[in-house]
Amino acid sequence: MVSDREQLGDKITDWIQSHPECEIRDAVVTQSSDEAFHCIAITLFYWEDLKK
Repeated sequence: MVSDREQLGDKITDWIQSHPECEIRDAVVTQSSDEAFHCIAITLFYWEDLKK
């Protein structure tokens, strides 16, 4: 899971670049943790132009 978290930014950048028909409108970063684990989620809200 650590390597997934470390690559999260690259995965998001790759997704954005491979979906030029999508316009990012907002992003929400959510973090949660307990005694053993730290979790992060990045949620992108986008508008998809199906005409492109």
